[in-house]
Amino acid sequence: MKKERSKSIVILLTFVLLSALGAYCVLFGLGKSNAGNMENIKLGLDLAGGVSITYEIADENPTQTDIDDTIYKLQRRVDTYSTEGVVYQEGSNRISIEIPGVSDANAILEDLGKPGSLEFIDEENMEKKMSGEEYTPALTGSDVKNAQAGIDNSKATKDYLVSLAFTDEGVKKFADVTSANVGKVIYIVYDNEIVSYPQVQEAITGGNAVVNKIDTYEEAESLATTIRIGALPLELRELRSNVVGAKLGEEAISTTLKAGCIGVALVCVVLIIIYLVPGAVASLALLAYVILTLLCLNAFNVTLTLPGLAGIILSIGMAVDANVIIFTRIKEEITTGKSAKASIDAGFNKALSAILDGNITTLIAAGVLWWRGTGAVKGFAQTLAIGILLSMFTALIVTKYLLKSLQVLGVNNVKCYGSVKELKVTNYVKASKICGIISILAIAAGLIFLPINKQKTGQALNFSLEFVGGTSISASFEEDYTLSDAEQKIRPVVAEAADIAESTIQLQNVAGAKQIIIKTPELTVAQREAVENALNENFNVTEYATENISSTISNEMQRDAILAVALAAILMLIYIAFRFKDVKFGVSSVMALLHDVLVVFALYSI
Repeated sequence: MKKERSKSIVILLTFVLLSALGAYCVLFGLGKSNAGNMENIKLGLDLAGGVSITYEIADENPTQTDIDDTIYKLQRRVDTYSTEGVVYQEGSNRISIEIPGVSDANAILEDLGKPGSLEFIDEENMEKKMSGEEYTPALTGSDVKNAQAGIDNSKATKDYLVSLAFTDEGVKKFADVTSANVGKVIYIVYDNEIVSYPQVQEAITGGNAVVNKIDTYEEAESLATTIRIGALPLELRELRSNVVGAKLGEEAISTTLKAGCIGVALVCVVLIIIYLVPGAVASLALLAYVILTLLCLNAFNVTLTLPGLAGIILSIGMAVDANVIIFTRIKEEITTGKSAKASIDAGFNKALSAILDGNITTLIAAGVLWWRGTGAVKGFAQTLAIGILLSMFTALIVTKYLLKSLQVLGVNNVKCYGSVKELKVTNYVKASKICGIISILAIAAGLIFLPINKQKTGQALNFSLEFVGGTSISASFEEDYTLSDAEQKIRPVVAEAADIAESTIQLQNVAGAKQIIIKTPELTVAQREAVENALNENFNVTEYATENISSTISNEMQRDAILAVALAAILMLIYIAFRFKDVKFGVSSVMALLHDVLVVFALYSI
C-alpha cells in the first residue's frame, strides 16, 4: 500500500511539473530554440491577413519543367512583396500562392498572373516596334538563365552592374545580336517598357554578359529581378483568390479564442457540478489537452486556420464525450455496491470500446476530408485529427491515472464521484413509431421547401460562395448600416463601380459588427479594385477583404463534398461491420448517420 501511495504521489507531481513545463513552452518558449513558443505557430491567411490565389494552367499538357520554371519565376515575383510568401504546385495543373501580411492586394493580384514580356531588341527592330510594325526580338525571357546584381570593385569608384547568364539557345542568339551591333544599343524591354539600354562594347560569345554603369545597387537589383522573372513559361488563369486584412484576422483570432475559453470554462464547471472529483480531474486533463495541442501544432508545423481552430474546439467536445461515458460508467458501478477503486477500474474498462469506436469513426471522416479537401478544409481535418488523438490520450491515460492516484491517496468516499441514484430502465424503443413519423415529416418538409425556395429566391438552397462561385467582399464601416440602408446606399455604388446589375448583388449584415458582406457574380481584378476605390471614396471603410471563386472551383467543391460524405459513410460501414463481426450493425449505424444528415439538410432547406 505504501508503495502504491508513493507511486501515486509521483504521478501527481509529474503531471504538475509537465503541465507547468508545457505551459511555459507555450507562453515563453525554450531559450533560443523557441521550441514551444506559441508565436511560432504559423497562422493561415484568414488569421494573419494577406493574399492567397490559385491559378489553373491554361496550356494543354504542360511539362513538369515548364511548371517548375513558372513556379520559380512566380516565387521571384512574390519575393518582391514578402520574404514569407510561398508558391507551390497543387495537383497536376494548378499553382497556388500565399503572401501573408501585405496590403496592396489588388496590385499584387494584377501583377502575379500576368504573362510578362521580356525582350532584348536591337535598334533597328526597336524603331519598327515604336512605329507599330512587325519586329523580331533578338532574345526573350526564356533565353535568360539567371541575372544577379553586383558591384565591380576593380575600379576606383564603385560600378554597379547586373551579370547575365543565358541558356544554350540564348548563348547563340546573344552572340549573333552583339556581333551585329557593336557600338550600338540593345534595349531590354519588359511589358513594353524600356528598363535598360546598354551599349554593346564587343561581341559576346561566351554565354555571360554584364550590364554596367548603373547608378545605384538598388537600380541594379531591380533590373536583375525584372530580367529574372521575365516571361512566365505558361499561361495562368485565376481560379480563386482571397484577400484578408490583418485587422480582420486579429479579430477572428480574438473572437475564436474568447469563445473557446468560455466554452472550456463552462464545460469544466458542468463536469465538476455533476461528477465532483472526476469532473475536477477531467478539467485538469482538458487543460493539459489544450497545452499538448498547441505544442503539437508547433512541432508538426501545422498552419492554423479559422476552420482549424474550430476543429480544435470540436475535439475538446470529443474529449468531454469520452469523460462523460467513463464517469457515467463509474457511477453505474458504484450503484451496484462496488467500491470506488473497483468502480473506477470497471468504468474505464467498460467505456474503452465505445470511446475507441466513436473516435476512430470520426478519424475516418477527418481522413476523408484531408484527402478530398483543399486549403481551409484540409486545415480543419488536420487539427481535428490531432485533437482527437490527443483527447483520447488525455481522457484514457491522463484522467485515468490522476483519478486512480487520488483514490489511492484517500479519496474513497463514493459520494465524491457524483450523486448515486438507483438505475431506472426506460423503454425508449416503444416510442420508435412516433419518432419515425417525426423524422419522416422533418425530412419531407426539407424536400418540400426546395421548390418553394426556388420560386421565391431563384435557388433551392442558399449556397455559399464556395458552391456557386463569384466574389465576396467583406467591408467594415465606421457607421453602422442597417440592411435596408446598405441596400439603398452601398449596393448602387458597388453596381456602378463593377458595371453590373444591382439585382445580382446580395448584401448581408454581420451581427455585432459594423460590417457588410457583399456578394456578386465573379469579378475581375480590375472590377474588384474599382469597387474598393468606390467604397473608400463614398464611405468610411476601416477594413476590407475579398474572396473570388471561379465556377470551376465551385463545381469541384460540390462534387468533392458529395463524394466525401459518400466515401466516409462507406468506410465507416466497413469499419463497423469488421469491428462487430456483423454487417447489420454497420448498416444500421450508417443509416442512422444518414438520417441525421438528412435532418440537418432539412433545417438548411427550411
